[in-house]
Amino acid sequence: MSTAVGTEAPTFSLPDTDGVEHSPGDAPATLVVFTCNHCPYALAWHDRIAAVARDYPTVKVLAVSSNDAVRYPRDSYEAMRERVQADGGWPMPYLYDESQDVARAYGAKTTPDCFLIDDEGLVVYRGAPDADYEDPSQNAAWVREAIDAVLAGAAPANAETKPVGCSIKWKGG
Repeated sequence: MSTAVGTEAPTFSLPDTDGVEHSPGDAPATLVVFTCNHCPYALAWHDRIAAVARDYPTVKVLAVSSNDAVRYPRDSYEAMRERVQADGGWPMPYLYDESQDVARAYGAKTTPDCFLIDDEGLVVYRGAPDADYEDPSQNAAWVREAIDAVLAGAAPANAETKPVGCSIKWKGG
């Protein structure tokens, strides 16, 4: 199953590193980013995603970790909490998808895999934050262009890109 551009985004409620539940919606746009603590791609793009959260205060940015924490202990809920605390807090909630149901519902493939949802609950962008994880000057350009379009009441010109990163670490797989 995969959530395609133009389809309704799955709803969910997941706990952040303080145990507070968060859901998409109630904002002009919501960016759901599947990420983790161990993947070099996710780590390389982290500061750019955090900058998006800071630069677009009306956009809800939700970072979601769905990896199998048994096989990848660096992605456990406790490790997530430690990372957020070590970083002095994040400008977006870091949510734990222990059951992996949210990642499955979205059809997330990689860390990161970004889904931008408009105020009607439709996925309007899906893919990578920008063209090159090794180039911080890219500054999550693809995500920013999509957000700018949605906030202006338009459809993103580039609605889908290929997500690039480590595969989601599925349980039992």
